[in-house]
Amino acid sequence: MSDVPVKSPTILVIDDDAEIRYSLSRVLSSRGYQVAEAPSGEQGIALVKKGPPPDLVFLDVRMGGMSGIEALQHIRSANPRQLVVLMTAFGTAQTAIEAMKYGAFDYVMKPFDPAKVLALAQNALKAHADLRAVGDYKPTINADDYREGIVGNSPVMQDVFKVIGQVTASDVTVMITGESGTGKELVARGIWKHSHRANKPFIAVNCAAIPDNLIESELFGHEKGSFTGATVQRLGKFELCDGGTIFLDEIGDMALATQTKILRVLQQGEIQRVGGTETIRVDVRIIAATNKDLEEMVKSKTFREDLYYRLNVVRIRMPPLRERGEDIPQIVDFCLQNLVKQKKTRVSKVSPEAMAVLVRHRWPGNVRELENVIYRSAVIAQGDAILVKDLPVELQSAAAEAVAAIAPAADPTASTPDEVIAPAEVAPAAVVPPVPPVPSLAMAFDVIFDQLKTNEEPVLARVERELVIRALAADAGDETKAAKRLGLTKAALQKRARET
Repeated sequence: MSDVPVKSPTILVIDDDAEIRYSLSRVLSSRGYQVAEAPSGEQGIALVKKGPPPDLVFLDVRMGGMSGIEALQHIRSANPRQLVVLMTAFGTAQTAIEAMKYGAFDYVMKPFDPAKVLALAQNALKAHADLRAVGDYKPTINADDYREGIVGNSPVMQDVFKVIGQVTASDVTVMITGESGTGKELVARGIWKHSHRANKPFIAVNCAAIPDNLIESELFGHEKGSFTGATVQRLGKFELCDGGTIFLDEIGDMALATQTKILRVLQQGEIQRVGGTETIRVDVRIIAATNKDLEEMVKSKTFREDLYYRLNVVRIRMPPLRERGEDIPQIVDFCLQNLVKQKKTRVSKVSPEAMAVLVRHRWPGNVRELENVIYRSAVIAQGDAILVKDLPVELQSAAAEAVAAIAPAADPTASTPDEVIAPAEVAPAAVVPPVPPVPSLAMAFDVIFDQLKTNEEPVLARVERELVIRALAADAGDETKAAKRLGLTKAALQKRARET
């Protein structure tokens, strides 16, 4: 059976300068790309719309008639996935800003450096291929099913959901612990929304953000004239929250004097405003949270032991994101669906490679860090999907290291890129270099052992973790499919995922 020929990528060059079109076409053709030309923005737009659309467009900024920026807007409007590289002899701030504002993949300066043009074309065509690869990507969840904002199907999160359900029927005091960014306030809100106090206020107070000399006034209110600046009577959070739920976040940062008054609320349901003598009854459920070790603080006498036991009736531990990596694809989908709903982005997909990078990352800032990365990447993405190139540099670097671990060594005899030359000096077309062979499994493991032989972590554990992470990313977090891919039971996969 004969091999099916592989279609070469097509590139459209739009420029009103015939010499530029000729020179750029020769550079691109030298690597086997099929090149079409258009002498104006209007004709270039017509070719794009007529179809099939090119894989990449090189577009001049300054042309007679329609400008390159105008043509860019028309092209991107007709096909949001169309990648466009702008060409300009004037590298001004305005050009760069407008190019990226209207969705250009990048821009290149005239006169051309052929090596840079080819590298840019290669990067753009890789992005184009990645965008096509996620064409049939489907969200793993329906964001409307997660109104509380707590997303995840991992075993550790299922345990959290169970405890939330158990405590909603009573007024028991709850202590939520966990690292910053794990979603402790979301848990508190979930408890409130499903409790009999849901029709009463929910007030969140960040104890770490309020100075010690103001927190009592903030919580309990004050009388007029009770201190300098107290020109009117003010009600505190506890009075305003009467009948509802108050969430005391970062309670480990609260001063000892204020802790005493919180204890009184818990024991007697009473408060006094700062500077006042009247005892005020309040009916408030308290949910507290901290990222500190309160047990150690009790031992060091920086947190009241009696208050600790009053608050710690039921404890919910929010796991860090690194302990539930299998939830990352669902969290990413949830973030993107909300951003689209809020009209903050049109990006609704993530490439498999980008998802693998996200799943592999350790996320020291937990869910909050992941949400920020997704928002930032969605804003930067030129198509309707987040690619590896759209992720922060530090995540891209980690991805490059992972690829290098299984890539074949570079051929030291290979020719180097051409020196910087002007378009008119481009050399005759060269033979298209062959595609390097895919490394065999044996080659890959040779590299793995070489990379990890000095690592303290056992090689088998490292390889198992990478396989689990990649399988979950490839199957968009579907544990059943990932387990089948690896030849494991779903329970065995979940066990290994918790150990990553």
